[in-house]
Amino acid sequence: MPLNSGIIIFPVNQVIESFKMIGGVKELLQQIKDKAVSNREELEAFRLEYLSKKGKVAALFEELKNVQKEDRRAFGAELNNLKNLAQSRFDEWAEALGKQGGPSAKAEPDFTLPVPPFSYGSLHPLTLTKKRITEIFSRMGFDVADGPEVETDWFNFGALNFADNHPAREMQDTFFIEKGKGRDDVLLRTHTSNVQIRLLNNKKPPVRSIMPGRVFRNEAISARAHCIFHQVEGLYVDRNVSFKDLKDTLYYFAKEMFGKESKIRLRPSFFPFTEPSAEIDVTCFICKGKGCNICKHSGWVEIAGSGMVDPNVLRNCGIDPDVFTGFAFGMGIERIAMLRYDIKDLRLFTENDVRFLRQFSGA
Repeated sequence: MPLNSGIIIFPVNQVIESFKMIGGVKELLQQIKDKAVSNREELEAFRLEYLSKKGKVAALFEELKNVQKEDRRAFGAELNNLKNLAQSRFDEWAEALGKQGGPSAKAEPDFTLPVPPFSYGSLHPLTLTKKRITEIFSRMGFDVADGPEVETDWFNFGALNFADNHPAREMQDTFFIEKGKGRDDVLLRTHTSNVQIRLLNNKKPPVRSIMPGRVFRNEAISARAHCIFHQVEGLYVDRNVSFKDLKDTLYYFAKEMFGKESKIRLRPSFFPFTEPSAEIDVTCFICKGKGCNICKHSGWVEIAGSGMVDPNVLRNCGIDPDVFTGFAFGMGIERIAMLRYDIKDLRLFTENDVRFLRQFSGA
């Protein structure tokens, strides 16, 4: 390199190239910062323009050899920053477009594609069963009554003649919200019999009503049991109501619900709120009486508990048992639905499996 009076003389061509490189880097930096990409086509154009082997960034790297030797290190670092910026912007846009689901934002809809199928909803099988039960009893003159799911001990147990030490009053059988207040304990009702007590407290006989609703019990969930299920209870109180009236009512219901060929049987039982009491069984429609896991291989399925209203229950409601008598019954809606639709697992009703529920469309 020639010297003249102590001044270093740089080759003119390399100085010019250095200035060109500085301008090129600054220009590309600004272009990349100002760039906006909204679809995959624009993203690919950005890659080809800046990041491909024949792109602008690669071209600047090719020109690095023309920069003065002592400036190459600094220019190389600037070019790396430029390349990293371009790659970073590319990755951000690619990720954003990927989250959008893939198609270009500017892509026109394809009107030749088939129309997505339109699915109609349907009533839940428990709703269908409850409606059918209500319809049958309505034809016999029963109206529908309703009551609270959160109840006190008195309406759920005390007024129904449950003993103070009855197992149902323990935590292992009942979901208590507040306990230790005696008859004012707060709980989730274990049956809809609480509606019967409220009805008799507010209405004088004759009373002929059914009480459908959701109930709660502290039970292990299995194919035959659940902690949340539905009941329909019935009550008829008037003068001269007899056990024959109860039997005829349930016999008519069974024939209407399960068909004229259905068989029923009454088994003596015990309930605190009825005396005498009976369990009502119907022929198992799943195994046709041959025996299966639902009927415990007996050929019969219990559908209801029933009996004549205990005189103590009538007295607790201010009704004279020497003047009025009555019968009561209660049945599980899930059990009726299982028989009606040949369902083998109780848990299907609460799993919200669309494949199961779609089978009842149009039912």
